[in-house]
Amino acid sequence: MRSIFRGTLLAILTLLVVSTARADYGACDPGNGFSLAACLSLAEQGDASAQHKLGILYAKGEGVPQDFAEALRLFRLAAAQADAEGQYSLGVMYNNGLGVSQDFAEAMRWYRLAAEQGHAPAQFNLGVMYRDGEGVPQDYAEAVSWYRLAAEQGHSQAQNNLGNMYDKGLGVPQDYAEAVDWYRLSAKQGNDSAQGNLGNMYLNGNFVPQDRVKAAQWYRLAAEQGNAQAQGTLGYMYAAGLGVAQDYVLAHMWFDLSAQQGNADAARDRDKAASLMNPAGIAEAQRLAREWVAAHPR
Repeated sequence: MRSIFRGTLLAILTLLVVSTARADYGACDPGNGFSLAACLSLAEQGDASAQHKLGILYAKGEGVPQDFAEALRLFRLAAAQADAEGQYSLGVMYNNGLGVSQDFAEAMRWYRLAAEQGHAPAQFNLGVMYRDGEGVPQDYAEAVSWYRLAAEQGHSQAQNNLGNMYDKGLGVPQDYAEAVDWYRLSAKQGNDSAQGNLGNMYLNGNFVPQDRVKAAQWYRLAAEQGNAQAQGTLGYMYAAGLGVAQDYVLAHMWFDLSAQQGNADAARDRDKAASLMNPAGIAEAQRLAREWVAAHPR
């Protein structure tokens, strides 16, 4: 069985999925009496919260035309006031080259300022950059430190990545028990990568008793969220009859869904399963895959 979950998914949060933890923005909230004029007025008066929220709106094109340059300007104004959200979002812009040339070192600088204020997403992103050596020399121990700070605040991606560091022994001694604990905390929040990683732990019997049924259950939770790797692995479980009754139709369906997302291994496994099926079975698997896609719009 090939190992497929490495805990490195969603390495960098993009601006378009930034989740702020602020109170009601009033005039700057498109879902709550949005007034561009009032929001602009607040921002021009130096309100850091309004500057940041307005920047998010420009970055997403929500209520205003999408304009990364304007978003960058507003984030910079908020960040200059030591606003952690503004610092973090400015880091994201540099990290991803949105409205500015990509600059990992500058992204690190702004992430660190936000992280030192306890901003969990910034702490997580710092951990990723230390793990991957982006903007700084690669340092697994430092990555673990930042992941832990975010994970202890309940950041699900940080919990998953911290679990992976323990799983692989990167920056910390290998410890499957710790890995399982962090994976489970993340998985309970619905993190699909962590669910897949827990599936691996049960499939391989790492710290937890080997349990293919539980492995399949965790893979299914991740697969139903559209995780391509989990879909491919669940297909493998059905093809081999591991933890589930052997079923080539369902194996083909999950392989196909994974392959549609670019998983080359799943595409090969789908074709292998098809060679063992009759035309009616293949047609049924394709129908199920189409129905799943229709029921799970991206």
